[in-house]
Amino acid sequence: MNATLVNAEAVELDLRPARLGARALALIFDIAAQAGVGFVLFILALISLSVLPGDLVDDALLDTALRVLLIVTVLGYPTVVETLTNGRSLGKAIVGLRVIREDGGPIRMRHAFTRALVGLAVEWPGLLLLPLTWVVSLGTMLSSDRGRRLGDLAAGTLVVHVRRPAPWVPAPMMPAALAGWASVADLSGVGDDLALAARQFLSRAPGFREPALSRLRDELAAEVYARVTPPPPPGTQPWFLLAAVVAERRRRAEAQLATGRVLTERMLPGFGTGRSG
Repeated sequence: MNATLVNAEAVELDLRPARLGARALALIFDIAAQAGVGFVLFILALISLSVLPGDLVDDALLDTALRVLLIVTVLGYPTVVETLTNGRSLGKAIVGLRVIREDGGPIRMRHAFTRALVGLAVEWPGLLLLPLTWVVSLGTMLSSDRGRRLGDLAAGTLVVHVRRPAPWVPAPMMPAALAGWASVADLSGVGDDLALAARQFLSRAPGFREPALSRLRDELAAEVYARVTPPPPPGTQPWFLLAAVVAERRRRAEAQLATGRVLTERMLPGFGTGRSG
């Protein structure tokens, strides 16, 4: 289920909130990262204490050092990382999540600090009323329509899935056998919607399975065939027909754009080039 947010510019943002499963997986990676940071800091603390005079190192100093390590690891680390990365800790980056404000904007240090502080106190690891606070935290997340935990409610944030850009796919090439026919064919009957459907099909065909692949290919080819004049040479395969029409439309559009630029340059010398007449 997606969530529609309205940002400060009154633009609606269609986002997919992260649920318990994705967030738990991200938390596992974050705990591993925090454990690594804590281990390194612990070793550095031992080295630092070992060089101090023996009369200065007592139980109170050791207890203070451990408390500082806990605060730095569990509170300072997530605050700094989420602030510097705009809401993407190591675990969230791996799973593909991001923390944002309720209005869709990037979080600041105060948001990251509040989330980490609530986590330290009542969520993970939780220092108050264990394990009751864990049950309350889990129930809050499950009952929230956006999967928000207590830290999110306190900080005014939520965690969403980051949309990944679709991989770049090259435009279909003109089949050599159909280049001559396509250059003189009347393609005005092939509207933008049909051409876009053919273009998307050719780009995504490797992801389709039979019999859906053949059915969709034949349906698109039949519709294109009925709208072009003259018809393609006998025996033209559906794949080649779709590729030829898409490639020829692109060529004509590029030629038309180039012609428009030439005419504009003649009428308005220096337009678009930064020269003044």
